[in-house]
Amino acid sequence: MFKNILFDLDGTLTDSFEGITNSALYALHTMGVPEYNKSNLNFFVGPPLFDSFGRIFDGDEQKVERAITLYREYFADHGWKENRVYDGVPQMLQQLADMGKTLIVATSKPELFARRIVEYFDLSKYFVFVAGASMDSSRAKKAKVIEYAIANTGIDKADTIMIGDRNHDILGAKTCGLKSMGVLYGYGDLQEHTAAGADYIAQTPKDVVDIIAAQISDID
Repeated sequence: MFKNILFDLDGTLTDSFEGITNSALYALHTMGVPEYNKSNLNFFVGPPLFDSFGRIFDGDEQKVERAITLYREYFADHGWKENRVYDGVPQMLQQLADMGKTLIVATSKPELFARRIVEYFDLSKYFVFVAGASMDSSRAKKAKVIEYAIANTGIDKADTIMIGDRNHDILGAKTCGLKSMGVLYGYGDLQEHTAAGADYIAQTPKDVVDIIAAQISDID
């Protein structure tokens, strides 16, 4: 029975494609890398920026750090609002809260921006804590964010599940010894979640509630 639920943000609670890709394009075009457009930047939604820009710049840390700085310039002014809450997410969160679940955000997005987004879209009332990445690279990987969330809330790993739309959510959960659920309405597909070893798969926000509720029924 899961008492605590960690949620990824981008691609799980909100569709942040516009803000993320616009920010990435600003960074890349400013650095003289014009060959990218929104259609081939899907891989930016979810993973840490260091990984996504590292893929473009072949791990050149100086270029990656410069790109991240430029990305955040645009994102801080415009990108964080170029976003929308997925249909069914508020209802999902309300139902889980009504079931007595402790809800926590665990995202690779910098915590400063994650908190701003959660508050702006009126989701903060559902969460006891918003855990995000640090502005440097010391807390960027999902496993680091998960451990940070657990340390700041005192929850028990045995009663906790991580829910997200990409394989790094699933792999981060495994690293931390948590069960995981992959959602298919975001940016990851069934093959990605299956390969990563997700314990559960949800097609829709309603399915998330049904799967969590089923754990209670099984206990009963």
